[in-house]
Amino acid sequence: MSSGTPQWRPWHAIVRLRDELKSGDLSLASFAADLYDVVMQQGQALYREPDEFFALTYPTANMRRLAREVVRRLAGLSDRAVYQLELYYGGGKTHTLITLYHLARRPERLPNLPAVEEFRASIGLNSLPRARIAVLAFDKIDPEKGLEIPGPGGERRWLRHPWSILAYQLAGSEGLRLIHSEGQDAERETPPAENLLTTLLSLPARQNNATLVLMDEVLIYVREKVGLDSVWRWRINDFFQYLTQAANKVATCAVVVSLLASDPRKSDALGRELSNELQEILGRQREPVIQPVEKEDVAEVLRRRFFTPESIRAGDLFRSQAIFAVNGIASLVEEVARQRHELEERIVNSYPFHPDLIDLFYGKWTDLQSFQGTRGTLRNFALALRDAAGWDACPLVSVNAFIGPPNSRDLSEVARELATTAENESYEGRRQAWSAILQSELEKARQIQRDFPSLRFREVEQAVFATFLHSQPVGRDANLHELLRLIGQMGPDRIALAEALKRWTELSWFLDERTWSESQRLGEDGQELPKVWRLGARPNLRQMHHDACQNISPEAIESYLRREIEECRYLYSTSGESHPPRVHKLPREPRDVEDNGELRIVILGPEGACRPERPSELAIRFLSEKSGPEAPRVYRNAIIVVAPDSRGLNGARDAIRSYLGWLDVEERLRREEQELDSTRQLMLEREKHESEQLLKELVRESYNVVIAFGTDNQVEAFQIKLLPGRHLVASLKADGRVRLSDQPIAAEALLPEGPYELWRRGESVRRYKDVVEAFAQFVHLPRILDRQAISQTLIDGCLKGQFVFRLPRPDRSYRTFWRQRPDDAALQDPALEVVLAEAASLTELAPELLEPGALPELWDAEELSLSRLYTYFAGGYVVHEQRDGYSEPLTIPQAAPAVIRQAVREAVRGRQLWLLSGRSSFWGEEVAEDVLSEQARLRRPPAPLAASEILPERLPEAWHGEEQTTARDIADALAQRVGVPLPWLTVRAVIEDAFQQRLLERSNDSGPWPCDYAGARAVKLLVIRQEPVLVAGPQSTLMGAAGVGAVREPPTAYVQPLRAEAMLESGELQSLAEVVGELFKICGDYNLTLRIQVGIEVEPASRVTGEALQRLNAVLEEVASGLKLRSAFA
Repeated sequence: MSSGTPQWRPWHAIVRLRDELKSGDLSLASFAADLYDVVMQQGQALYREPDEFFALTYPTANMRRLAREVVRRLAGLSDRAVYQLELYYGGGKTHTLITLYHLARRPERLPNLPAVEEFRASIGLNSLPRARIAVLAFDKIDPEKGLEIPGPGGERRWLRHPWSILAYQLAGSEGLRLIHSEGQDAERETPPAENLLTTLLSLPARQNNATLVLMDEVLIYVREKVGLDSVWRWRINDFFQYLTQAANKVATCAVVVSLLASDPRKSDALGRELSNELQEILGRQREPVIQPVEKEDVAEVLRRRFFTPESIRAGDLFRSQAIFAVNGIASLVEEVARQRHELEERIVNSYPFHPDLIDLFYGKWTDLQSFQGTRGTLRNFALALRDAAGWDACPLVSVNAFIGPPNSRDLSEVARELATTAENESYEGRRQAWSAILQSELEKARQIQRDFPSLRFREVEQAVFATFLHSQPVGRDANLHELLRLIGQMGPDRIALAEALKRWTELSWFLDERTWSESQRLGEDGQELPKVWRLGARPNLRQMHHDACQNISPEAIESYLRREIEECRYLYSTSGESHPPRVHKLPREPRDVEDNGELRIVILGPEGACRPERPSELAIRFLSEKSGPEAPRVYRNAIIVVAPDSRGLNGARDAIRSYLGWLDVEERLRREEQELDSTRQLMLEREKHESEQLLKELVRESYNVVIAFGTDNQVEAFQIKLLPGRHLVASLKADGRVRLSDQPIAAEALLPEGPYELWRRGESVRRYKDVVEAFAQFVHLPRILDRQAISQTLIDGCLKGQFVFRLPRPDRSYRTFWRQRPDDAALQDPALEVVLAEAASLTELAPELLEPGALPELWDAEELSLSRLYTYFAGGYVVHEQRDGYSEPLTIPQAAPAVIRQAVREAVRGRQLWLLSGRSSFWGEEVAEDVLSEQARLRRPPAPLAASEILPERLPEAWHGEEQTTARDIADALAQRVGVPLPWLTVRAVIEDAFQQRLLERSNDSGPWPCDYAGARAVKLLVIRQEPVLVAGPQSTLMGAAGVGAVREPPTAYVQPLRAEAMLESGELQSLAEVVGELFKICGDYNLTLRIQVGIEVEPASRVTGEALQRLNAVLEEVASGLKLRSAFA
């Protein structure tokens, strides 16, 4: 619609209602009190005294309307005698009964108060009739003793039966005698017949009084009485039957009944049966109907009956309103857009009534047995027009006039009348509670409309009521276009209306899903909606689900909740974690969670639920206790409790209730052998799936409260963000407050100046075990997933030289480890200590640490003197070590000279270093203590010499002539050439190599070989001049290289053979093996001899144990017999 000035006028601004139809607006009555106390003149004066009562009474429209009808009946001006109070409104019924009591008891003494004047104005009589009042407060009648009640003169008497109480209040003892079979002033056991009750109800008229009977809480008494003896079921029914019939025969008698019991226990199956029976009895005494008229007469009959003659003569105004309404409908219904003139003419002829509404009543509602044709239509339209004239803004009277004023939660009076009419129809032996159905569906419509402000004329409420009208008699329905024609006169936004109607299908309890097999779009690109609409005679799946949910026991919900938590993989999965923590699934007691320093995540069950900042007592117990209050937990930083958020868990419970409700609906349908159509079956499966997925998600999301000790040693409870698609451990790691880490800790962080404060002031020694366990014990430290990472950090610190590991021995001596990994036995020893480097004294020094480059700033030249070593390890010496582009200071621990000398001896013996002391040279051999002076020098191991280096051509100074020398002369000559004495092992190796290559041989008078340096002068050597004979076979040395030699055919003069030497990696050695055959072939082609010599070295020799040597040689023996490792001194 355009946003300019409205182009329509409300129907009641065009046609004017007759004056007699303009009273009786609808509202609520909400007061309640004790009617019996008022009758007995006891209890609070607020209800007992008319002036106080009316001073605080708000005369609601419902109360005024009821007072008007009842009082006018007492004055003989109405033909309606029986009123059932709960049909008018839901609350304040006792307050209303007291109102009627005061209005009719002594009307001439009513106080001059505004409330009283409002009642007088509503009743519309100059003087109110006085009535003799009989009050049957059924909730006060004892099933066996009865009730004390006053008679007309004020005298009180105990009576047991309702008819006796009625008779005594109306006529005292005369009333009892009247209904007694023998005329006695006594009670009778059975209800009096209609004729006796007619006479009884007429007695007050002898004194010019009307008769008013007020009944409250009927079912409380009836249910209890029938429970004691079933014969009372028929007696009560007969009494109500006779009473209502008699009341209708006494022109000034009114009966006002409140059936419903305030005690829900009375509304069981039997109570509902009794209520239905009494409802039926009361419903029989409704106003008579008039005979129907012809359909084509209805519009004119309605206009003449309801509107002033002057206003309905202004027919020239009708067409503009009809055009406006047709434009609105045509925007929703294409069929109307194509044939708008036809609908326009029909509206003009029936104005202000929507012609479809009249057709609906006469096409469907006349099929209802209790709908009284034209008179029923007149009465319902009269009620609708009288109500809607005060608030309806639409140009036509359609379903908009039936839904009551805006913001009212009660059914309009006409809606109640129509619902009652529909309820009187029996379908499959049952009556439908249409009042409750309408109330429920209209409330849902109001909720939906709050989300669609563009639907300003309550189109969803109209759709609900239109569907109700089209659904009568039970089983009828409406297509979508029929609904839109009734509700579309104001041209609502099509998209908003479609969305709102779709929402109604999702929330409704009584829309029949069985009609939804076909859908239809509202517009070419609009929302798909059901093509057929019907409010069902039985609850739909949603209401069945709602009812089923009410029957789900808390125990069933808790059982399912616990099972769902137990099966929630998100809580317990550690997949992808390199160091998964131990996750405890729903432990019952703290003793179920071990206290051994291993990081543990405890998942509590619903009993541990809490809120952020408010940890549960159970969670605190798990954090603080090991097995009870007397056994506190030691490793308090190694436990994290995850509990469900109590609010989130309530949401999960609701979701579980919903899911179990759908399962119950499915089981109920199966049990009742109801065959579901495909539409409802798909809906049921979809709802089951969605509710199951929702409950799983809510269970997962509820576990977001972490309880743990904070860095201030106080228990914290805080909410974490759950990572989508990740398990709980990942979410815990992502939240910095949890302080959970699987990252390695830098060794520097464990030093005294590090961030973790592991060392007390002045402390330089801590047990290794204490440092490792500190992260599990002290809450100011991070929680480390991998305990081995802490151990590895300490080991790394030892390897870097930042710590010294010290292991006490029983004799109070120590074994130390620095820049070397301790063995497993030491690491597992609880006595192992971590000592700061600046405070440590080494008892052992790994010989490999003395090698060049092993320790920073130790070697500053080709040689390293022992004096330099003594200074380096004097204690407190600080160097700077390069690490990834930066340097950091490193304090060198103290080492005694004896420890240093022992390391030097091992390094020399293991061929890791070469020692020079004076004229002595050592490598690969034992070193005497007296040789290790401060002036002794260390060098890198000497490079191996080629055998050709000691031949006369290369080392002439060692040879006497060209044919003979000694091993000592070769050693001395090599020392002279190098500038320092070479180790005897180096010289011996090159001589041995020359022997193997058939370059040298010993003379016949030579000393023994091999020998030490002292015996070298006796070893006489000769050069072999004849053609070399190549010996094929493996040889093992400790030379440290694998060499390959090739020998050509010697010339006449001696020529050195061609050699190929290289250090081969394992892959290269394999490649050599692959080409050996080709080498032999080539040599054969040229009459050459090929010899291959292999050298294998293992270092440091000092660390080759007997077991290791045996295993190595076993492997070598598989290659060739005799190929084995031997000591250099062998």
